[in-house]
Amino acid sequence: MRRPLALLVAVLALLALGAAPAYAQIPWKPGRDAAVEYAKSRKGIIGFAVRTEHGFWAWHQTRQMPSASVIKAMILVAYLSRGDVRNRDLQTDTNSYDAALRPMITRSDDNATNKVFKKVGFDGLRRLADRVGMKRFETTDHWGRSKIDAGDQSLFFLHIDGFMPERHRAYGMKLLNSIVPEQRWGIWQVKPPGWKLYSKGGWGAGTGWVDHQVSLLTRGTMRVAVAILTHWDGSHAYGKENLRGIAKRLLRGLNEQSVVQ
Repeated sequence: MRRPLALLVAVLALLALGAAPAYAQIPWKPGRDAAVEYAKSRKGIIGFAVRTEHGFWAWHQTRQMPSASVIKAMILVAYLSRGDVRNRDLQTDTNSYDAALRPMITRSDDNATNKVFKKVGFDGLRRLADRVGMKRFETTDHWGRSKIDAGDQSLFFLHIDGFMPERHRAYGMKLLNSIVPEQRWGIWQVKPPGWKLYSKGGWGAGTGWVDHQVSLLTRGTMRVAVAILTHWDGSHAYGKENLRGIAKRLLRGLNEQSVVQ
């Protein structure tokens, strides 16, 4: 009787200390191999990267592709970080540069982006890339044709809030969490329960030229950055299915009980 009694005492002691039950601690890692097999079966050029605080899983992560509207997340952070913006309140006047941030991110409005980009410029994007530690970012003749890769973008999104000034951090993250319903395809369709999603997509005017999504998922202090880039999909519908299929496989098993390191 001593052994069962000792075991019971130990269990009660753990419960008293608030120890989590064993089933609540499920170490997680992405389904990289399944995502690679799926990507190999699809048309076009595909690269992806998943990054956590202590892990990195990827495929063709250094392949450069045109950014399209994914670059708008960088434009947002570069604008908020400007010396004449970072320490003041944002203006609500609909004609202000500040007001253009919302349509630029939530609706991916190009006219709003052109307005904000006048303040950021290619120099602002390059400075931000240097701050992040991007290795293969390049600007070209237009913001939408900037060259990006999945590895660099996952590095950026893992701590995208940290690259924003503290005064505007909550607003910037709110925009990335407020994408309009009609643009919530791909990873939005497979978002795991209990996780919050911040994301920006890019697509070549619905032509299948590119279809990208770069995202951050958070739950408590845990973070998972996912960058999926696709090029020459053939059609926007096919590209969106590429994004959904790869995200579904990468995020398989991620749920409210997962432990991400």
